[in-house]
Amino acid sequence: MNWAKLLASVVACQLAGVLGAAFTSSAIPTWYAGLKKPAFTPPNWLFGPMWISLYLLMALAAYLVWQKGLAHPGVRAGLAVFSAQLLLNALWSPVFFGLRAPLAGAVVIVLLWLAIALTIVLFWKISRPASLLLLPYLLWVTLASALNISIHLLNR
Repeated sequence: MNWAKLLASVVACQLAGVLGAAFTSSAIPTWYAGLKKPAFTPPNWLFGPMWISLYLLMALAAYLVWQKGLAHPGVRAGLAVFSAQLLLNALWSPVFFGLRAPLAGAVVIVLLWLAIALTIVLFWKISRPASLLLLPYLLWVTLASALNISIHLLNR
């Protein structure tokens, strides 16, 4: 167990969440509250605990891959794509909530979904448990994508 790598993985992923929360928290009771939303919109209280859990799963997945060593085939590519999806994840909240731009948010979240799917494929070749840890994240981002696109369509 490499505690430094585990801690670095957790901190990196949770920082993405902190960045998102900075843009989200002020927009929820104001701009977001006034939007028309689809019937399948989860309650607001669910988003925080869900994202904290997902960031933890993401961190564990990254750690399991990183533990294989950067010389291991596919690790560098897998972590590079993982980093790209984490960046897209961090970018979505400033775009959707900060800019109040559901269409631009939809573009970012679709790119995020594709990057997560590619990360799962790449991680599968290195560590199947790491890959499987990302499945709840992909499912949640699938729901979030549908929600984002629906909000755009309902509020044009």
